[in-house]
Amino acid sequence: MKVAIIGGGPAGLYSAILLKKQRPEADVTVYERNRPDDTFGFGVVFSDATLDNFEKYDPPSYRRITQEFAYWDDIAVHFRGTVHRVGGNGFCGCSRRQLLLILQERARELGVRLIFETDIDDEARFADADLVVLADGINSRFREKYAEHFEPEVDLRSNVFAWMGSTRPLDAFTFIFQETEWGPFVAHAYQYEVGRSTWIFETDPETFKRAGLTGLNEKQSADRMAEIFSWFLEGHPLLTNRSMWRNFPMIRSQRWVKDNMVLLGDAKATAHFSIGSGTKLAMEDAIALADAMERAPTVQAALATYEQGRREEVEKTQHAADVSLVWFEHVDRFWDFDPVQFAFGVMTRAKAITYDNLTLRAPEFVGEVDRAFARHVRDQGFDVEVEKPLAPMFQPFRLREMTVANRAVVSPMCMYSADDGVPGDFHLVHYGSRALGGAGLIFTEMTCVGRAARITPGCTGLWNGEQEKAWRRIVDFVHANSAAKICLQLGHAGRKGATKLMWDGIDRPLEQGGWDVISASSIPYFPDSQVPREMDRAAMDAVKAEFVAASQRGESCGFDMLELHCAHGYLLASFISPLTNQRTDQYGGSLENRLRYPLEIFEAMRSVWPSHKPMSVRISATDWAEGGITGDDAVQIARAFAERGVDLVDVSTGQTVRDAQPIYGRMFQTPFSDQVRNEARVATMCVGNITTADQVNTILAAGRADLVALGRPHLVDPAFTIKAAAWYGAQDTFCPPQYLPGKEQIFRNSVRDRQDFEELKIKAKPKTRAELKAEATKPLAAE
Repeated sequence: MKVAIIGGGPAGLYSAILLKKQRPEADVTVYERNRPDDTFGFGVVFSDATLDNFEKYDPPSYRRITQEFAYWDDIAVHFRGTVHRVGGNGFCGCSRRQLLLILQERARELGVRLIFETDIDDEARFADADLVVLADGINSRFREKYAEHFEPEVDLRSNVFAWMGSTRPLDAFTFIFQETEWGPFVAHAYQYEVGRSTWIFETDPETFKRAGLTGLNEKQSADRMAEIFSWFLEGHPLLTNRSMWRNFPMIRSQRWVKDNMVLLGDAKATAHFSIGSGTKLAMEDAIALADAMERAPTVQAALATYEQGRREEVEKTQHAADVSLVWFEHVDRFWDFDPVQFAFGVMTRAKAITYDNLTLRAPEFVGEVDRAFARHVRDQGFDVEVEKPLAPMFQPFRLREMTVANRAVVSPMCMYSADDGVPGDFHLVHYGSRALGGAGLIFTEMTCVGRAARITPGCTGLWNGEQEKAWRRIVDFVHANSAAKICLQLGHAGRKGATKLMWDGIDRPLEQGGWDVISASSIPYFPDSQVPREMDRAAMDAVKAEFVAASQRGESCGFDMLELHCAHGYLLASFISPLTNQRTDQYGGSLENRLRYPLEIFEAMRSVWPSHKPMSVRISATDWAEGGITGDDAVQIARAFAERGVDLVDVSTGQTVRDAQPIYGRMFQTPFSDQVRNEARVATMCVGNITTADQVNTILAAGRADLVALGRPHLVDPAFTIKAAAWYGAQDTFCPPQYLPGKEQIFRNSVRDRQDFEELKIKAKPKTRAELKAEATKPLAAE
């Protein structure tokens, strides 16, 4: 077998090592354009888990690598004169040059041919090769040569960065957030060998220009950075090696394989340096390719197996990197945070590390986070314990004169089970049981303001006395038997109306018994959906009157709060999004014009809703489609509603158009809540694939939302909140007297269950290499 590998970086060399180990008789050759000891950058970083992988696949190179590594266990966050250290992380740093020399030596031992100072731009010279590995880096010639096939997407990010080094010793992976007269700078720094550390400096383009960095050469840039970070460098110089400022390219490729050629490492995909995964991804690509080559009967089958099996893990890492880089791009959002909350945000920015995870690793740090959160709650007028506070999820929150006992919310979820808009016994049990389960706030499903405002024939409504009486029965039960507050969500389906029940075909048009639908413009949802009638002024006035009447009925029912639904492609959302609003009058065109009618509705509702009761608005913060609403638009939308008296923005996304391409994942909508809350300066509620109390605490403690709504978890577990209260020891969580024996039992059991769980987690976690190294070098006690 003949294998040609183009690119002598970590991906190319490690794939050569593993493929040669599998097939000692194979002809494996690596072609590299640079000299053997050329390298750019300074250090690379791996986690203990990554090193475990290296040990499994090639122990000799693993041993040599680990002999050269600098180990550390802590992450240190420097911000506004404070430093917060968080342990238990298990990182290792190594010189990139040394890593390459180790891999080169190991490859030669196995019989791999290494050919340096050779440019390859035509794969035709490898016509007799069975496999061609394209590991030619971030600027891959072959990815670009066959761009029509690989279909790479390059997202050049806004922040600029420069990679430098220093002789400054470091004992932790260090983040330094430095305020300057020009704006914020960030340093990502770590030691990779004795007397050497990597320093990556990052800032936004406006700060870069104001700081006079445009046009400076490497030395001048290094001098400027040394001046800005002089207090920390303590006289140590900054070193350069092609340390030019540039923008990071996030690269994704639709295909990784062409014939017998395969992209590896940065040639196929990149991950932002803020999560330190570039070299890890490259070498784990080599592992995945070697595994596929060992299992599959042919090269073609192996390459298909590699791409199918590897893509999910790469995309997960890229998603974490995306979330992390966006956090750093918008670090100014958090600049006025309490330093410990800021540090918590740094640690949890990519969602891989959470509140519970940090509690196990760094309990003192999380205790400090809890105290800072409680102090903020106390500053808002609540008499809460600060020295031994409850977890953020169980801290109270106030909107106008409504106080919720905790931050857990039952999300608005359509049940499609009403009879002519009238909620029945199912709804009484549904809402009542979740109120008994301890949630601080319960939202009704989207309740329609008129018969023609329904999504489906099973939607609830509030346009007549019978419906009002049924809702009052539910509200009265909630108030009489729980501490929960209940919010009425009002909406109009617009062009998404007259459709089947969810389980019969979501958003599909009714075949019989439908009704006329209206929208901002005459654009059907599906091509075969009913074409909506574009609303004229008379229709707009009529619908506004329906919203006002339903609001008044909601007050008569005794609801604690009122929400206007302006999301998910329903009527008012269809005015806001440019994808569904093609009007040429004063209600179309600019965002200001498109907001005009939804704001009219809101102001009319606010005028009849009691001033002491809060109101919220649900928005789609992005349409997940080109040309649609963006996160920046969502900030403007939130501000417009806040100026007219909204107290809370319920931040959801999408469902506006059928060709949307949402990026799902854990807590996937939370970054939009984060942006709205911290740029528009308005309270937010986040929702979207939030499934655990741990995630709720993580979101709240990081300042990404004020309330957290959970949908599916509450569908299967009405007592979600009281179970979480037992786990976190929130003894004062309300429980009806009929259920007190159950509460007492779960609170007793949870103390032991949590202790057992934490002990198991700690025992199951292997010691980090930093801990092992410390033990190995510890002097023996004198006998």
